[in-house]
Amino acid sequence: MGSSQKATLSSNVTGFVDGSAAHNELKYIDSLPVYVKELIAGGAAGAFAKTAVAPLERIKILLQTRTQGFHSLGIYDSLKKLLKHEGVAGFYKGNGASVLRIVPYAALHFMTYEQYRLWILDNYSGFGTGPVVDLLAGSAAGGTAVLCTYPLDLARTKLAYQVVDTKATMQHGTRQFSSHPAYSGIRNVFERVYKEGGARGLYRGIGPTLIGILPYAGLKFYIYEELKRHVPEEHQKSILMRLSCGAMAGLFGQTFTYPLDVVRRQMQVEHLQPSSQGSVGYRSTLDGLVSIVHNQGWRQLFAGLSINYIKIVPSVAIGFTAYDTMKTWMRVPPRQTLKATSAA
Repeated sequence: MGSSQKATLSSNVTGFVDGSAAHNELKYIDSLPVYVKELIAGGAAGAFAKTAVAPLERIKILLQTRTQGFHSLGIYDSLKKLLKHEGVAGFYKGNGASVLRIVPYAALHFMTYEQYRLWILDNYSGFGTGPVVDLLAGSAAGGTAVLCTYPLDLARTKLAYQVVDTKATMQHGTRQFSSHPAYSGIRNVFERVYKEGGARGLYRGIGPTLIGILPYAGLKFYIYEELKRHVPEEHQKSILMRLSCGAMAGLFGQTFTYPLDVVRRQMQVEHLQPSSQGSVGYRSTLDGLVSIVHNQGWRQLFAGLSINYIKIVPSVAIGFTAYDTMKTWMRVPPRQTLKATSAA
């Protein structure tokens, strides 16, 4: 056999093997349930988006919780100070818990939204098929996802809140964390919080979270679907259209419910804060809102909101792009097909 024949045979064998491997890979992907594909696609998209805006998320939490040395700084100065004290790694402190939370959260949010929506359509036809159904289904789905993943959000906040800088501590003579040593990781947060407050401690701040997520998640779906109604048919599948509608929905939803998010953050870290900051012992969400306005001023209810505006656009952009790319690769059928199949 000549060298050219050997090369051709080798090429054919390699092509057959590669083709067979690709075929087996596609066959395996096609065999996965749709909800598993959506879990993987949504989880990956959420992880990419969260990591991309992690530095802004860290600064937002520091502003919300009035962390010493940061509450009077702007975004740029806060980023510069954080870089000086903790390095680049400081931008991503707490991001592990955030990413770990977003994977199950995104999957639960999407799946339960679809299930609640179908349940409402089947049992309460009086609501019609418009955005009101999306408002109700989105709110219920948001509450379900939060209840299942809240301890991870608590861990993310506690990790992001702490700023450990030995030099600054010595220079200013402060001992902000003397009685509360720095958390070493997610597991350490869970262990210490559970030891101090039991299972209830892991859900500290869940009240304002639920009160905030129910209207936010509902409004997000409602506004998104309502905006899409006014988009011409030829642009309905456009990624830019989805990005624009999603960004607007997120901006409106965040603005209306942001004060509740501030109360939640302060309740999550209240045991780490000096009593002089006026955020200790909130008995309820309403008590937290009133106390913050009285002790810290009404502007504190919107502390970090500008960062939320800045981070939500790239977050939505990356999320949509990654999600659509993953769905295409994993051969997820369009939502219309899923609905038709479920109805059948």
